[in-house]
Parts: sequence; structure tokens; C-alpha cells
Amino acid sequence: MVMYEEDFVLNSRGMKLFTCVWKPVNQEPKALLFLCHGYAMESSITMNSAATRLANAGFAVYGMDYEGHGKSEGLNGYISNFDDLVDDVSNHYSTICEREENKGKMRFLLGESMGGAVVLLLARKKPDFWDGAVLVAPMCKLADEIKPHPVVISILIKLAKFIPTWKIVPGNDIIDIAIKEPHIRNQVRENKYCYKGRPRLNTAYQLLLVSLDLEKNLDQVSIPFIVLHGEDDKVTDKSISKMLYEVASTSDKTFKLYPKMWHALLYGETSENSEIVFGDIINWLEDRQTDSNRALESQLKHKHDGFLKPK
Repeated sequence: MVMYEEDFVLNSRGMKLFTCVWKPVNQEPKALLFLCHGYAMESSITMNSAATRLANAGFAVYGMDYEGHGKSEGLNGYISNFDDLVDDVSNHYSTICEREENKGKMRFLLGESMGGAVVLLLARKKPDFWDGAVLVAPMCKLADEIKPHPVVISILIKLAKFIPTWKIVPGNDIIDIAIKEPHIRNQVRENKYCYKGRPRLNTAYQLLLVSLDLEKNLDQVSIPFIVLHGEDDKVTDKSISKMLYEVASTSDKTFKLYPKMWHALLYGETSENSEIVFGDIINWLEDRQTDSNRALESQLKHKHDGFLKPK
């Protein structure tokens, strides 16, 4: 049994952002898990099956829609500044961690695609605050299949200064190449809270800047993580996930590459494939949550969070 609730919070720019939570009903949550959805997606519908599954495994699962995404305010599908987006997520999720009922609980981040980039930037911002990260096909580099030609990119970057919100970035239909199961593709197309259409100029520019930054700084990733990628992913680059695993400074790191799977591992695969992916995610989380040394270290680390809030 899972309890689901929705709410809105105001960000520092006065915009209403949609938030939600899935909690197990008959038990104290084992740990806290914070979702970061992908570009053009949202939390309450697209991520519902994944969140429900994780809550049934005993985790309190929190979600939110970024500015310009889902049920939050802002121009649909528009990211004016990626740092603002990360700050919004950091502020809201940190506040939840510091609630009395959550003191002492381990805190994990789970990000898919662009949300994986958000997770890595959250961990960079407050490296000691989070206990681990689940990175699902993270956007550390855009795959060549969806990137325009370099000459086109340079023209678009110049245009972004003048017409940032225009939807003129060329490219393949992401839904067609990200989601393997046709019926789920249709569900996403019918979901009015998912952005459809070409990326807006400044949004594409922000995604490019962030992926270049992350690709350059993979060795600085110090948070424990598991990174999962489909071998047939045509949206984010699987070789960069492998490189992240190889060069990240943390000693606690795991890499899973799934043959014949696509980009949307959390909701776009067959039920058999989903069982494999979620089995790996839940095992990884439970291994860390039940490791008494890690749990004690986490409690000591977070003991004074309320008094010494990281910037």
C-alpha cells in the first residue's frame, strides 16, 4: 500500500512548482529517495509507476516538476538558466531532509536523463549532504544521433541570445527513439503535461552547456553511485556513463549496461526488462541502507544539518 500526496511550493523567483510524494503506508520509510525527471517530462504521471514500485519497496519517494515542466509554472519546455533549476531542486529537497520526521534517514537521489545531470550538479553543490545517487542514462553527453551538425549548433547558439524561446532546434522525435514500448510512447504523447515539439533555443543551449561541463568533470564525482544505461540508447551517450564509472573519484561505484534496452529504462521497457532494472536499483539502495557502518556515518554527517545549512 502506497500513500500519494501533491502540493505546490514557491521558488526563489516567486513561481509555483508542483511537488509530490509516494510513501509506504504500513511501515516507517527505510530511507528517502528524491526523483529528478528528464527533459520535457514530469513526475506525477510519467514517474508514477517507478515511484510506486520504489515506495512499495519501503522508500519515501519525493518528486517535483521543474520550472517550465509538468504542472509547474513557467513557459512550457523552457529552461532559462540551468543553475536556477538546480537551486530550486536543491532548496526543496534539502528542506524535506531537514524535517523532524526525516532526521537520521539516509538520502538518495535518482535522476533520469537530464535528471541525471541535475543529480550530479546537486551532489557537486553539496557533496556531503547526499548519501548516494542512482543515475539512469544520465545526460553527461548528448548522443550523436540527436545532436545537430556543429555548424548548425554554432548558428543556434548565436540565435539563442536574440530569440531564446523559439522552437527551431532541428532533431529527431525524442519519444520515438527513447521509449521502446509503443503503448508507452502513446501514453507520453497523450500526456498533456509532457512538452512536445522542438526544443526551444535557449533550452537546447543550456542542455549543451551542462553536458559539456559534466563530461569535462567526471573525475570530480565523489558521491557513491550506480549508473544504468541501455546498450541501444540513442539519446544519451552510454560510453560516457562507462567513463564516469571508470574515472569518478568515489570508490563506491557500480555500472550496469543492459543489452537491447533503450533510453527510458524506468518506464519505457517491457515488464521483464523493468524487473531487471528495478531489481538492480532496489538491491543497490538496500545494500547501502542496511550497511550499519554507512548508516551510522550518514547519521553523524547529517546530525547538524539544521544548524549548519550548506550553502
